[in-house]
Amino acid sequence: MAYITVHPPVIPHRVALATEDPVLYMELAALLKEGGIPAVSVRPGERVPSTAAVVITSPAEALAIEHPRVVVVRADTDRRALFAAIVDDPDPEHGPDRIVVGIDPGPWPGFAVISHRGCLARGCLESPESAGGLVAGLRAEFPDRPIVYRVGTGDPVARNRVINVLLAVGATVELSREEGTTPRGRRRPSDSEAAMRIAQHPGRGVRGRIPLRVTPGEVANLQRRSREGSGGRITISKEAARRVLEGKWSLAEAISAKLPHGRAGAEPQTRSRHEPL
Repeated sequence: MAYITVHPPVIPHRVALATEDPVLYMELAALLKEGGIPAVSVRPGERVPSTAAVVITSPAEALAIEHPRVVVVRADTDRRALFAAIVDDPDPEHGPDRIVVGIDPGPWPGFAVISHRGCLARGCLESPESAGGLVAGLRAEFPDRPIVYRVGTGDPVARNRVINVLLAVGATVELSREEGTTPRGRRRPSDSEAAMRIAQHPGRGVRGRIPLRVTPGEVANLQRRSREGSGGRITISKEAARRVLEGKWSLAEAISAKLPHGRAGAEPQTRSRHEPL
């Protein structure tokens, strides 16, 4: 399951959850509870409480709801972008403001979605390539808002993979210097915090695809990780490590191909769905 936990530092407004679809209701109720967003349940067609700033519902039930802000949730709606849309608070007097997305590159890139209201959503992506899905989701939820993606300078291979994916889907990209943006402590819990700081540091525009240059040190480090990940049983080859770093395989696939359980030596398939290193 993708690690997409979101933690808005701003005080969220109240949300009305209006659906009679039990599966959708349970999913959205859990999402709102996890994010600390106060919510009230109403039936589609019922009067929405005046305290509700936004209503979330299904496409089939949206026409029965009378409210100035209705967020429709489809099966393919990106939940990270959905959370940002729920927390967002448009300013009708000044028009739509720009959204900035900070990305801290790594095997599981941290991300943070920022607007004038503050941080709308943050968490970690499944892989560098999954940044493309975040772009599509945010475009769907904020079609009239300019969105800028600021990518930190750390982890050069993962950074370039993220940038190339963003450029491939037509995103506006800036490269932001990352010095001092990653808080001290354990790496993974701090990725989204670093992404917030990256979002607040304007960078230089990036317009052309960046070549992936894998260094011997990065290859050796991934070989070490393969030994640790397999309990000391397997060290993947240098070629396999390069392909993992380039996003063609996952580390789990490279390790699995060498394990003696009938798949030893089997050639992993090039991934159709991007998985974390």
